[in-house]
Amino acid sequence: MTRRRWIADTYDQNTASLHGEQAAHLARVLRAAPGMVFDVVAGGHLHRAEITSVADDAVVFTLQEELDAEAALPVTLLLSIFKFDPMEWAIEKATELGVARIIPIVARRTEKHLAHAAEKRVERWRRIAREAAQQSRRSEVPEIAAPVNLKLALAEVQTGLKILLDETETQRPISEALQQASGDVAFAFGPEGGWTQEERAQLIESGWQPVTLGPRILRAETAAIAAMAIAAELLDK
Repeated sequence: MTRRRWIADTYDQNTASLHGEQAAHLARVLRAAPGMVFDVVAGGHLHRAEITSVADDAVVFTLQEELDAEAALPVTLLLSIFKFDPMEWAIEKATELGVARIIPIVARRTEKHLAHAAEKRVERWRRIAREAAQQSRRSEVPEIAAPVNLKLALAEVQTGLKILLDETETQRPISEALQQASGDVAFAFGPEGGWTQEERAQLIESGWQPVTLGPRILRAETAAIAAMAIAAELLDK
């Protein structure tokens, strides 16, 4: 039977602890008791761990042997901010598929009220990524950066294969571009309405390669998840 996996809130060399909602769920719903064994991620390392104490606000584990764990895919998403419900869905599913980092972008066509509210949503996005990482049995939580404009995001992503998801006059499929990958990969997704011509030119001048996901026009969240699924299939070998 597969053991339940948890991501520790605090840890040191020999112990790890869950707090808040995680501890309450483990204590009240799963009826945790000292002596129970789970898998616990502490500082990016996966351990078998035994519960030593249980309370509604804290569950403490003793860390035992370190276990093998799969690394995140070397993929960064530049995800232009769009409506928050579908964006949260994209963050959750990209996490489940193995993304390493997501950088929210305030693009030219990002709706103003979303751009203004995005800074306050970052902690929620990080919590969603953490929960999705735990649910999908990942050994690390992807980084969710603070929202930035495109210029700053491009300065952060300067190496590796850089792929621009673009439906403007390109027939090159994403799978063909990914076959060139030998290290880090980054995807750039525009907002609803797409990139402006100025933004597209800025991306291409910075070395981003335009590709297509096929003949259909996809919603932003669908495109991000489809690209991650293809990357997971082609890179995780």
